[in-house]
Amino acid sequence: MHPAEKSHNLRIVDQFSRQAIPFAELPGHSQSMQMLINLSGVSAGDLVLDVACGPGLVACEFAPFAQYVTGIDLTPKMIEQAMERQRGQGLTNLSWQVGDVLPLPFPDSSFSIVLTRYSFHHFLDPRAVLNEMVRVCRPGGMVMVIDVVQPPEKVDAYDRLEKLRDPSHVHALTFQEMAGLIAASGLAQVNTARYKVEGELEQQLKASFPYPGDDEIIRGMFKDDLGTDRLGIDVHQEGDEIRFAIPILVFAGEKPA
Repeated sequence: MHPAEKSHNLRIVDQFSRQAIPFAELPGHSQSMQMLINLSGVSAGDLVLDVACGPGLVACEFAPFAQYVTGIDLTPKMIEQAMERQRGQGLTNLSWQVGDVLPLPFPDSSFSIVLTRYSFHHFLDPRAVLNEMVRVCRPGGMVMVIDVVQPPEKVDAYDRLEKLRDPSHVHALTFQEMAGLIAASGLAQVNTARYKVEGELEQQLKASFPYPGDDEIIRGMFKDDLGTDRLGIDVHQEGDEIRFAIPILVFAGEKPA
């Protein structure tokens, strides 16, 4: 592994070891789950892989509809949370693995649905990760990516904000960059959908672990963005709360036979 990749992976594990419990409890992360289930077309014969599965939110929602679900994540504490969630829901058709995404530790054509949610902005090479997802998907199967996207004129400001809030953030793809990834992937019959993850600033900061002092910079960036939307997250005030809505793009494509 290249030293830069190793350093970045350590940053991810550090951040998400601390975020494991609060991340799972943020209400916005459970929104729009039915949309993903519907778009995937998951059914009783499907073998599903959830890449960068975090605390198992998506995997546990898919499990009742699938034959079997596998979750993989780089952070052991996230896998611990996923296992606890599985036990709490009494689900038996899941398994979990601590591991990296490059390469994915699975043979070619192992799964009928391969998905990842809210992870691409953490990857140094999202194109390589998407290629791995396509590789482990069987011909005729479905590959899905769900992540934040931004217009090109807003992405730099958003990236600066997110790197302060979560130092493991790399880059939010623009709509054009995501379209380029989809085109290069070879996936066919691509469907897309959009939604927003809404949240409240102080609640989000409690679930985050910025470096000392950066929380005040973040608060200042939010206040400066009221009424301007330079950050691309619709910062607005409701009573005493500063709220936001992060734009999410979903794409689902079929691996050609």
